[in-house]
Amino acid sequence: MPCWYDGPLASFDTETTGIDVERDRVVSAALVVQETPRSAPRITRWLINPGVEIPEAATAIHGLTGDHLALHGRWPAPALEEIARALAAQSVAGRPLVVMNAPFDLTLLDRELKRHRATPFDAYLGGRSLCVLDPRVLDKHLDRYRKGRRTLTDLCAHYEVELTGAHEAAADALAALRVVRALGHRFAERLEGLQPRELHTRQAVWYAAQARGLQAWFDRSGTPEAVDPHWPLRPELPAAA
Repeated sequence: MPCWYDGPLASFDTETTGIDVERDRVVSAALVVQETPRSAPRITRWLINPGVEIPEAATAIHGLTGDHLALHGRWPAPALEEIARALAAQSVAGRPLVVMNAPFDLTLLDRELKRHRATPFDAYLGGRSLCVLDPRVLDKHLDRYRKGRRTLTDLCAHYEVELTGAHEAAADALAALRVVRALGHRFAERLEGLQPRELHTRQAVWYAAQARGLQAWFDRSGTPEAVDPHWPLRPELPAAA
C-alpha cells in the first residue's frame, strides 16, 4: 500500500485583495486534485469580481485588475459556495487537502462565506473536518534549524519543485501539493506510521509552538505585531463594543 504522500491529494490556493483575513477579499481560487504523483492533475479555477477596488499592490503580485475582474469575474456569493462545497467534497472523498499557510486562505474563505452567504465554512463540512497538510508548518517542524525564508518559492527551490507562474492560484496550489509529496519522501523515516489525520492534529500543536516562538522574537525586537496561534482556521475576532 503506497504511503499517503504517494496517494490521492488535493490542494487549494487563493489570490486576494490583500493580507487582512478579516477585511480583504478573494479574487481567484483554485483546487487541484491528483491521485498519484504520476497522474495528471485535475484543476478547477474560480475568478471572482469582489465588488471592491483592487489595490495596486495586490495587482502587482497576482496581475488581476479591477477592470479584468469586472469583465470576467463571477459574483462572489455563488462562486464562494462552489468553493466551499468543492473543499467539503475532498473531506468526503478522504483526500488530504494541502494548503500553504492554511490559516490565511481558510480563514479568509470563512470570512468571505460569512460576508456573502451568512454561513461559516464549517457549516459546509456537514459535521466532518478537513484533513489539512500545510507545507510551511511541516517544513518548519521537520527542518526547524534550516536558515532562510519559507515562502512557497523558497520551499519549491529547497525541495526542487518547479514553480511556473507564481501567484496564480492553480500554479501555487499544484506547486504546494508537489512540495508536500517531496517533503514526505525526504522525511519518510520521521513520518513513518503517521497518517494524515494524525499529522493534521500534530500540525495544530506545532503551529502553536511556532507562533509562540515568533511572538517571543517580536516581543524582544519591539515589534508590536500579535501572532495568532490557531491553525488551520483562526477564530473570529470579537465584535467591537
